[in-house]
Amino acid sequence: MRKTALITGASSGIGKELAKIHAEKGVDLIIVARRRDKLEALKKTLEDKYIVNIHIIEKDLTTTNAALEIYQEVKRLNLAVEILINNAGFGGLGRFDERDIATDVSMIQLNVTALTELTYYFLQDFKALNNGKILNVSSTASIMPGPFQAVYYASKAFVASFSNALSEELKHTNITVTNLMPGATASEFGKTSGMNKTDMFKSPASAENVAQDGYDGMMKGQLDVITGLTFSQKLMIKMIPFLPKKMVLKTVRKMQDV
Repeated sequence: MRKTALITGASSGIGKELAKIHAEKGVDLIIVARRRDKLEALKKTLEDKYIVNIHIIEKDLTTTNAALEIYQEVKRLNLAVEILINNAGFGGLGRFDERDIATDVSMIQLNVTALTELTYYFLQDFKALNNGKILNVSSTASIMPGPFQAVYYASKAFVASFSNALSEELKHTNITVTNLMPGATASEFGKTSGMNKTDMFKSPASAENVAQDGYDGMMKGQLDVITGLTFSQKLMIKMIPFLPKKMVLKTVRKMQDV
């Protein structure tokens, strides 16, 4: 039974790059996403290039019970997951009261609920073996409230807080939980969320670099990995705890107002 890494949102962006990095190590993968054609293309690329087995699970994580169904499918395949990478997520730009509430509820289901459930299910296996690594992809958005992306920022704040709390709970085990906090990253996220039109995405980081930083941090068992920021953004992140909240809100609103 070959141990594998499971990556959600693996069809593009940071998730796809994480899959490439892991496959290069010669270890098997379970790649999860909604778009089977993208997953099939990635499977072929990785299996042609590396000596690995790539397993596909086509699943929409915005649906109820999707996380449990993924876990059950992994068991059916008789695979042992030693690395869980919760990367899937999406955002959306606009005033909360003017957005489609069903879309924002789906965002919470994916960014928060599915991530929490997958972590719970696979953590049971990790505990039984006293071994495992979890990488949860949050965002630098988790550090502050986000006018015009109220639900997205709040969902990422949950991921960061949840990940850090789990890390402390598991500190006497061989299980680590790493919180990846990228800044604006060149991927489909910018286009689908509408963020590519804002000031924040004027100089996005490459998905490849963000994925490498996150993967390296996970393997080292780091608590937080902040990556993909320009020099001015790094300064802003460091200053946020010391600035009046109304000033932070005004700044973020201006950066996201299209």
